[in-house]
Amino acid sequence: MIPFSLRLAVSGGREAVARLLMIAAAVAIGVGLLLSTLSSVNAIDRANERQIWMNTGVKDATAAAPVDPLWWSARMDYYRGKTVFRADLAPTGPSSPLVPGLSRLPAPGEYYASPALEKLLRDTPAVELGDRFPGRLVGTLGDDALPSPDTLAVVIGRTADEVKVRPRARTVTSIATALPTDCEYDCYGAGVHGDRMLLVLTVVAGALIFPVLIFIGTATRLSAATREQRYAAMRLVGATPGQVSVMSAVESTVAAVIGTALGFGLYLALKPLVADVPFTGDRFFASDLSLTLPQVAGVVLGVPVAAALAARFALRRVTISPLGVSRRVTPKPPSAWRVTPLVAGLAELGYFVGSKPATTNGQSLAYLTGFVLVMLGLVVAGPWLTMATAQAVARRTSRPASLIAMRRLSDDPRAGFRSVAGLVLALFVTTGTLAIMSTINANQGMLNGAPEVRKAIVATPFGNKPDAAALPSVPDRVLAQARAVPGFRGIALVHDNPAGIGAYQLGERRMVPSLVSCAELAQVPVVGHCAPGAAVAAVDPYQLLDLTDGSGHEWPAVQISAEAVAELPVRMLYATTDGSEAAKEQLRTLFMKEFPTYEPRLAEDWSSEGQRKLQGWRQLANVVLLTTLPIAGCSLAVSVVAGLSDRRRPFAMLRLTGAPLRLLRGVVGLESALPLLVVSALAIGTGFTAAAMFLKAQMDYSLVSPGLAYYGLTGFGLLASLGIIGSTLPLLKRITGPEAARNG
Repeated sequence: MIPFSLRLAVSGGREAVARLLMIAAAVAIGVGLLLSTLSSVNAIDRANERQIWMNTGVKDATAAAPVDPLWWSARMDYYRGKTVFRADLAPTGPSSPLVPGLSRLPAPGEYYASPALEKLLRDTPAVELGDRFPGRLVGTLGDDALPSPDTLAVVIGRTADEVKVRPRARTVTSIATALPTDCEYDCYGAGVHGDRMLLVLTVVAGALIFPVLIFIGTATRLSAATREQRYAAMRLVGATPGQVSVMSAVESTVAAVIGTALGFGLYLALKPLVADVPFTGDRFFASDLSLTLPQVAGVVLGVPVAAALAARFALRRVTISPLGVSRRVTPKPPSAWRVTPLVAGLAELGYFVGSKPATTNGQSLAYLTGFVLVMLGLVVAGPWLTMATAQAVARRTSRPASLIAMRRLSDDPRAGFRSVAGLVLALFVTTGTLAIMSTINANQGMLNGAPEVRKAIVATPFGNKPDAAALPSVPDRVLAQARAVPGFRGIALVHDNPAGIGAYQLGERRMVPSLVSCAELAQVPVVGHCAPGAAVAAVDPYQLLDLTDGSGHEWPAVQISAEAVAELPVRMLYATTDGSEAAKEQLRTLFMKEFPTYEPRLAEDWSSEGQRKLQGWRQLANVVLLTTLPIAGCSLAVSVVAGLSDRRRPFAMLRLTGAPLRLLRGVVGLESALPLLVVSALAIGTGFTAAAMFLKAQMDYSLVSPGLAYYGLTGFGLLASLGIIGSTLPLLKRITGPEAARNG
């Protein structure tokens, strides 16, 4: 029976072969996108694993081992908005643990850099970047230590005495191989393993896969009506229901198998392109885009099996009676109970607003199941909503095209909704994703400050801890080097105030201001000015540290001489430039080289860690939008074309009875546009609702409107969908000729 079925699949001439190839091509696209999505999620995990070593030295990150200790000090550096990971280390013996990506540890005066940093060092003047790293470059940090080809990282060899005085210095006997328990703020290279990022990633992965599966299911139903008629004819000449089932399964399975094989080829072709997509702000190594054996087996077996089941389900009427195709009856209408999964999904998300699970895994499971249930609910409720709307429109219209279209939708709302199911899900995903990202950005996104503030650089003890040692003084040669930097404008030294001069109460807290010479304060007017005639001002160190614009603020004078203030330890250096990147980075390099325990920061990188997370979320949002909308458009085009092909004979009969072509085009347009617009409105509203509950439950944020970009994108998507529907209408004239009305 199977060999006969295989011959039958291609024995219908060019039409049969074309149908087989169309199904295979559609399945190939879906499988290629599905595999790319799965491999991208795997790549993120692998990238995270390769940067865990950066957390060596973090509390509870490493285990004890019987080896020579390794002095370790790690910190983040910045260059023109880019983050540079830096590890200063000193082995105490030959068995000290080895950093991944190195064949040996660097000796004092040597350092290893990542390929991206090596290139940056070659292309950048040393006074802006290279002088921060003492010694000479002796090798390249291997890929085993890098999450991305774009990673900027350096491992510097020091003496033990040099490392001891650096920030967060400690001895370790092993390199970290797992993230510490609490890694939200203290870890380096935490990647997307932060709790909130993991939750967003989990939901995004589900949102990407769902439309792809819809597309694959749509593809396997191509020419379902034509196959129904052929198999019904076979029943008339004696074929059994089992034989018909085998033949239908074989034909769909053959196309799905071919499409799956082509899909793997498409995945391999897309691999270099996907590797260059900055999902989390950085590119992937192409080798990280790989699939696990269960994923490969699931796709290889699952797609053909799903195609066979879809074919079996589509031809269920043929197996009941040989006349099943000719004597069709109105299917049982969908009931209002179909909205139950949708309501259940929203109820689950609403429940967790007040009772969020305690663990990350629990939260991931809760929100993933909630969002998946909502998406499933939209698909299940779509036919009922389509039917209810069609019946309401039919009661209020008298135009022939509208009456025919609404009657057809009322009779078979499942078929009417099926063509737009992918787009409805895409709109839900788009709305929810952009709403979440916009709200996070509005609550966590930090501006880079006023224009004048962006010209400033502030250097404080690493971590700005009150108990950190201040500088006894700043050598005159350092001040002279700073003033010699092209673009330098001024510098003020902010001194400690051990006597508490000018202290005041703020609630229950005693606030002690810092002290600044008025002559120096005049060089940096962006932070304010002294009272007329004053020699020393008491300034708020936190306002200076936050790099806020205080140019109009007058700081109070204090009773101490400028000479006495100059003898006090220096807690902060505040310098201003002409705003050029070269001037700011040259000053940063100077301060880092001269004051290794200090951290020079600019307004644009003051919150770089938070901004990096936000950038990762924005990239994920862009990937979702750029993936789901094209998939949905492909699903819509395939569905509309398949629907026209399946109904060519009924439409041909209508034309023979005198129905104008314009009427038929109106019927097709209304049948496709009504479910699209109605259920899209539901999907958009549901997307906002689900996003609002997720944000409130997980982050205690109120929903913020996603802005004009979202509305423009949504409008464009709907107009493009209507355009896809309209582009298929010219096919009616060609496929509804008199020959299509013949029996047989």
